[in-house]
Amino acid sequence: MSSGWKDCQVGDVITLQRGFDIVKKQLQPGIYDVIFSSGIGGTHNDFKVKAPGVVIGRKGTLGTVFFTKKDFWPTDTTLWVKDFHGNDEKFAYYFLQTMHLEQLDCGAANPTLNRNHIHTLPVRYPPLPIQRKIAAILSGYDRLIENNTRRIEILEEMARSLYREWFVKFRFPGHEQVQMVDSELGLIPEGWEVGRLDDALILQRGFDLPTQQRKGGNIPIYASTGVTGTHNEAKVKAPGVVTGRSGSLGTVIYIDEDFWPLNTTLWVKEFRRVTPLYAFYLLSDLKLEQYNSGAAVPTLNRNDIHGRPVVIPPQQILEQLNLFVEPLLVLKKNLLKRSDNLRQTRDLLLPRLISGEIDVENLDINTEEIAA
Repeated sequence: MSSGWKDCQVGDVITLQRGFDIVKKQLQPGIYDVIFSSGIGGTHNDFKVKAPGVVIGRKGTLGTVFFTKKDFWPTDTTLWVKDFHGNDEKFAYYFLQTMHLEQLDCGAANPTLNRNHIHTLPVRYPPLPIQRKIAAILSGYDRLIENNTRRIEILEEMARSLYREWFVKFRFPGHEQVQMVDSELGLIPEGWEVGRLDDALILQRGFDLPTQQRKGGNIPIYASTGVTGTHNEAKVKAPGVVTGRSGSLGTVIYIDEDFWPLNTTLWVKEFRRVTPLYAFYLLSDLKLEQYNSGAAVPTLNRNDIHGRPVVIPPQQILEQLNLFVEPLLVLKKNLLKRSDNLRQTRDLLLPRLISGEIDVENLDINTEEIAA
């Protein structure tokens, strides 16, 4: 370990403060992020703390750590760093991530952190120049991940815009030569049809798979909220489309690998007259959450939406959609893999850098853009 590290208590290097009371119904339209224990929960027209800031979950969701570059409002479910004591803000953000603060729960019914308990924890803290070097290294990984995330968002928006242009506004390739005709859904291009959703595709309830029966493997298990684990057996061949059936409604996921859809989902069992890609955008566009038929638990009944009238385009237009969108999905998948690799590397480096196991004192590192 390099020289200059000091043994101290958390309260010697940062001072934590409880956040400020506010509930979501009190939020007014504005530009300032409101941070709850689980993350940003909205915006407001006022702020309480000047940036940069570090916030941790105090109540409910414990130990989560957030860094913000904008003035913000930390709610009373959080603790925020009131005083960095001259230390680097971004380093404090990474340092707190390694402390496993969720283990300090002192709540009875509701998980809770006490800042006074945190302040007395013994730590080993590096001098400011080393703090900045460590923060610069870890920030570099986070910037790359953020860049990939933005590129993925752009790719997704490009694909959705293409769907809306072709199949909502009917400005598909060659539309100038096609007449518009009346239908029960309004004007549609000649040669296109209106049918029931179950003319286009068939939805099926997913399969039971209790947690204790799940075996390690590389087959993703999909619940209504997304991937919830892996198994060694697939129930459905790719490509596939699933949507939330119970609990979380309205999510629609396109899957390009064999998978297991749980009983909290509906999956497309049969693509009758549409491609999987078109089925994904069509179901996304239907806003399925509005078909909730559950009392206590939000529930989607496939029979309620199978009768919904939808536009069924000609096959050649659907094939053209595949030609345009599939390369975008390949790029997206590659970016997701890169981000996963970056996260794994960052997470391996994080504790070793913070503890001083990896010595950065003599490394030539640009520390000017730590908070970028």
